[in-house]
Amino acid sequence: MTRSLLALLVLVGSVLVPATASAADGPVLLVPGTTLTAEVFDWNYVPALTAEGRPFCTVTPPDNGMADIQVAAEYVVHAIRAVSAKAGHKVDIIGHSQGGMVPRWALKYWPDTRADVDDLVGLAPSNHGTVVAQAVCLPGCAPAFWQQRTGAAFLTALNSGAETWAGIDYTNVYTILDEVVAPNLDDNGSSSLHTGQGRISNIGLQEVCPAHVADHLTTGTSDGVAYALALDAITHDGPADPARLPADVCARLLMPGIDPLHLALDEAAMATTIATQVALYPHVAAEPELAAYAR
Repeated sequence: MTRSLLALLVLVGSVLVPATASAADGPVLLVPGTTLTAEVFDWNYVPALTAEGRPFCTVTPPDNGMADIQVAAEYVVHAIRAVSAKAGHKVDIIGHSQGGMVPRWALKYWPDTRADVDDLVGLAPSNHGTVVAQAVCLPGCAPAFWQQRTGAAFLTALNSGAETWAGIDYTNVYTILDEVVAPNLDDNGSSSLHTGQGRISNIGLQEVCPAHVADHLTTGTSDGVAYALALDAITHDGPADPARLPADVCARLLMPGIDPLHLALDEAAMATTIATQVALYPHVAAEPELAAYAR
């Protein structure tokens, strides 16, 4: 797609779909994490992909991703189908946190979507949940928090059998400093995948840059190394390969597209959204029941 065509968008449900597509590389579908909406990409991945001349679309699950993730997955299914059909091309998915995990539920239980996806890039994805949610949910918590607890029925269903599917490349970027999705000390941590027929790269940011200080939020919103890995994945055959990264990648504290003078305001707005959702979203006493198709 030429850069001028990036502005030709039509609204389909919660999905922004390119009106036409002609690029050799397919569109990128951006999926936000729990507590956030697709607006979180407006100051990072949207300008970066625009500068690359890459068509992109976004999807926002209901209730800022705080509700039942099984329902959120249906929005992702719709997004994959709609964007791929409109573009006439496979979709590359880049998702942060829950946004890097929930497409896997779509791919598992809606098999037709597998033919429409080229790459799935998870930035600090909660593929196997987090021990942090165990304590958070003791007094009750939002449905999506229950479902992202280590050992949750939702995650047990998601990770039963094959974790990946043939024909799809999986890149999972994690940081040992992740304070939300834990543990993630190595490629046996929560974010990494190992089974199935998909091609997989599990990449720790500190393996690429030993002194790197990215945390959970920055990995998915502003980090230059995480972005370089995501871009490498969607512009090459196969998942990301750190050996292809530029020699100066460890000096890139911020990804392209970010306005350093506005960064503090963007991060403050994001933090406010997160705090508001955590504080005010209604708590439930237990994990949502698994849908009949997943039992």
